[in-house]
Amino acid sequence: MSETTKKKTKTNKFKKYIKVMWGTYFCFLLAVIVFFILLSLGVLGFMPTFEQLENPKANLATEVYSDSGELIGYIGIQNRSNVTFKDISPNLINALVATEDARFYEHSGIDLRSLLRVLTKTVLGGDRSSGGGSTLTQQLAKNLFPREKKSTLGTVFAKLKEWVVADKLERNYSKEEILSMYLNTVDYGSNAYGIKAASHIFFSKKPSELEVEEAAVLVGLLKAPTAYSPVRNPENANRRRNVVLSQMQKYGYISEVEYKEKSSNPIKLHYNPQSHDEGIATYFREMLRNYMKEWCKTHYKANGENYDVHKDGLKIYTTINYKMQKYAEEAVKEHFTTLQAEFFKHTKGYKDAPFTGISKEDIEKYYIQAMKNSDRYRSLKSEGLSEKDIKANFKEKTNMRVFTWAGDKDTIMSPWDSLRYYKHFLNTGMVSIEPQTGHIKVYVGGINYKHFKFDNAKLGRRQVGSTFKPFVYAVAMRDSELSPCYEIENSPVTFEDFDNWTPKNSNDSREGENVTLKWALANSVNFISAALIKDYTTPQAVVDLVKQMGITTPMEAYPSICLGTSDLSVMEMAGAMSTFVNKGIHKEPIFITKICDNKGMVLEVFNSKSNSALDEETSYLVLELMKGVVDGGTGGRLRFRYGLTSTIAGKTGTTDNNSDGWFIGLNPKLATAVWVGGELRSIHFRSTALGQGASMALPVYALFMKRCEKDSKLNFYKGDFDRPPTMSVDMDCSNYVQEIEEGTMEQERNKEW
Repeated sequence: MSETTKKKTKTNKFKKYIKVMWGTYFCFLLAVIVFFILLSLGVLGFMPTFEQLENPKANLATEVYSDSGELIGYIGIQNRSNVTFKDISPNLINALVATEDARFYEHSGIDLRSLLRVLTKTVLGGDRSSGGGSTLTQQLAKNLFPREKKSTLGTVFAKLKEWVVADKLERNYSKEEILSMYLNTVDYGSNAYGIKAASHIFFSKKPSELEVEEAAVLVGLLKAPTAYSPVRNPENANRRRNVVLSQMQKYGYISEVEYKEKSSNPIKLHYNPQSHDEGIATYFREMLRNYMKEWCKTHYKANGENYDVHKDGLKIYTTINYKMQKYAEEAVKEHFTTLQAEFFKHTKGYKDAPFTGISKEDIEKYYIQAMKNSDRYRSLKSEGLSEKDIKANFKEKTNMRVFTWAGDKDTIMSPWDSLRYYKHFLNTGMVSIEPQTGHIKVYVGGINYKHFKFDNAKLGRRQVGSTFKPFVYAVAMRDSELSPCYEIENSPVTFEDFDNWTPKNSNDSREGENVTLKWALANSVNFISAALIKDYTTPQAVVDLVKQMGITTPMEAYPSICLGTSDLSVMEMAGAMSTFVNKGIHKEPIFITKICDNKGMVLEVFNSKSNSALDEETSYLVLELMKGVVDGGTGGRLRFRYGLTSTIAGKTGTTDNNSDGWFIGLNPKLATAVWVGGELRSIHFRSTALGQGASMALPVYALFMKRCEKDSKLNFYKGDFDRPPTMSVDMDCSNYVQEIEEGTMEQERNKEW
């Protein structure tokens, strides 16, 4: 073969090689293009549509606001709500870009320079410290449309899909929108999903208010929310914050002087946990959640689907006053810290404690029922254990964390003993209502929602004792035109048609004497209440009145209701009592003013329904009687012990065996009902001095009002009740002051009913 032929052959082979190479390249390129086209079209698996990119689906928690716009908490699967770019501090944006994607403003979703660095340094060079190649836009794509497969091939495939989504995001959104979307979708730990929740939980601030150091802490959390949690791992959090600050200095967002100053400062948290079990108004939020679940069943989105309180980011504007709610919860904690210690001391050494006056068989039944209501029991039952084996398991000691008023405590205790331990705790319910509007301003359903789920404010119904007497006095004064100065003989009254039932007084003070109605109510005299319902009105008239005043619980029209034998809720009592303050007009209690969607569009506005239940003059007379309770009767310690000076009309109540302690407190702008007692009626103080309403319930109201009186911005307690302009009843009772003075200290020594 000639040299020329050989050269031609080599040339042809080379050309053929080149053609094959270029053919392979173009085929590969075409395959890549086709692959990405098919990927983009969703042929190779899920790919978000344009509409889905325009409206990325995320579980948005419902936001709950106070009457003045403070964020109370969230209701949702994830504690998440969105903010716009203008509502985010520049410090946060700078910290994020400097730390996570320094070239964010230069690339279009995919940073080829970063990818090349990853290939050369991380993959080929094995340098894991060189950083990743994912841009913020890619991370956003991952957050919006999470990966499903965890295999290596699946991860690679998911990565490619994220490239496509990132490109689409960059073409459909501005850089500012992408940043805000990213911050809204990330998990910061501590049940904080999204920057709004994180800012509120860790610093009690809005995202727009974050300082440089605070922004650095939150951005630092993105790497590992648990490992760098400033609550759980403050040292790690501090180191990570300083890394973020150094990145901010590196890229010129802060100076070297600022870096040195801020990195040397300790992290200052204003931690405000917002789980369903924690935070402010927990019982209220749970009550609200249950209400909203029903509301959603009858309210629909534009697409015809029902609203979802856990996912659709609704905004609920409530009637709750943030400050007053906080003061009420503080008052409960302050009083119960002492009260519970006294109860533990009181029951120490008693074999059946905390139960009193019931059989061992009944006590065992209570514990068995408590066991069956527990999560541990349901778990063991699902594993197939017998009742005998489950009970044996409950008798074995184990490590556990239990509630105390000094904070949750780690201890070793058997689950069975823990049942007994928790039965010792006294509980409470408290509701405050603005009489003129029906707005619920304070709602306390118990002492600690995490450990005691039952709502004593709305769901609990307990015997109300003497707090019911003002209703009896109201009907009697209305029907028989009696005045506060009207005198009735303080003697036993017998109801012949009811098995000769004869109520007793708690003491013999002034027995047989004529006493005024005002003195009788101030000192909670049973004889007078019985005389009023027998001779001046009827049980049915009393039942009819309280129904008009908002009591919905069925009541039997028996004479015994004059002593408060009915079981009613704290909510009902607060609502009914508020009628006296509102001049006889009952306003239906409400707890929501409006509901909006996640964009702020109003979905529903709420207003209280009203009805005329009692005339204005009689309502005012009842308030005058109840003022006597506070100014010198069974509620006198509000003045001489707690030093309250504002106008207060009140009524104490104590039921048989000191099972239930009540206090009703009324001022011109607020009606409050407080109940205190054990989970069961057999759990109570054996001493009246400790177990009466004036000792158990009244202090909660007193401590609450003391805080309110000190707050200059709260003026609801100022002034007096409005006297009707046509008032014709003479309320200047002769010797009344002396009567009150004589009764005060005696009632402190004796039980009120």
